[in-house]
Amino acid sequence: MAIHRREFFGAALSAGLLTAARGDAQGWGDPATPAAGDPDAPPFPARERLALWPGPPPGSPARAPVLAPTMNGPKGARELWLRGIAVPEVHVYRPARPNGASLLALPGGGYQFVSFQNEGLDVAQRFNALGTTVFVLAYRLPGEGWARPHSVPLQDAQRAMRLIRARAGDLRIDSARLGVVGFSAGGHLAADLAVAHDERVYDPVDAADRLSARPAFAGLVYPVTDLRIGTAATMLSGGGAAPPAAIVEARSPVRRITPAIMTSFLVHALDDPVVPLEHSLGWIAACRAAGGKVEAHLLQEGGHGFGLHLPPVLPGARWPELFAAWIARAAPQPGA
Repeated sequence: MAIHRREFFGAALSAGLLTAARGDAQGWGDPATPAAGDPDAPPFPARERLALWPGPPPGSPARAPVLAPTMNGPKGARELWLRGIAVPEVHVYRPARPNGASLLALPGGGYQFVSFQNEGLDVAQRFNALGTTVFVLAYRLPGEGWARPHSVPLQDAQRAMRLIRARAGDLRIDSARLGVVGFSAGGHLAADLAVAHDERVYDPVDAADRLSARPAFAGLVYPVTDLRIGTAATMLSGGGAAPPAAIVEARSPVRRITPAIMTSFLVHALDDPVVPLEHSLGWIAACRAAGGKVEAHLLQEGGHGFGLHLPPVLPGARWPELFAAWIARAAPQPGA
């Protein structure tokens, strides 16, 4: 059934996690290692990776975090979590027959960890099979000592979009058909990128930063869209006290939707015990009020953290196929 991660929101991960790997000089292990022991899954780390920043990331602390991939949780092989990401990277997963469309996948984890398998590698595997190139972002977490922690995930997401577009030819993608899909806290990051893609949250570092960070479309799966709901704002402090009200407002994407918002696709279960349905309902209402296009699939059951793995008996298990069909309509076609 669904992966329940509520105990990790607003609190640090327990110290008893089983360490699966330590990193090499770049913060990762053997690039040919299969993901989470699944021989059919994309490898972790990817054989092809793009470091986001040519030097230290913005706001680097004096002592950088140490990568700590961990394996834990009820689904075992579906639970590859990353923390301590000192060198944020885009992991590239290419399909055998690319159709030009691509996704920047933003896994969740409450900004306490990055759920890289369930909401990253599995996304790559599923959508590669459909011809879509998938870029999974290992982004920095706010509570690990970075300056301006509330902007750290958005810095990495903006930079990833620009870097991918700068290398679109080599990556065999159409930069105009590059979208984003995010889950839970990654859904917050995807929504934040959708409304704040042109907000200056870091100083430009090279020519890639002259390119747009705007996604062509946005997929939001059980997303956090309003930090004013409950204790959601504590995500931006790594589970500590909520940031000042001005930051909560600025980093609540639903508050910043304008008629320029790109088309979006939402999936949310009504019985989600972690991220209330109101986050998606608020996004839908704000998009409609602004004249934006939105497609939404509200599931009777599914809980939270299900990724692409709802039981087949549930109608909501078809959402990845619906999303793929929606992308074919939402992403600008060649010559359109």
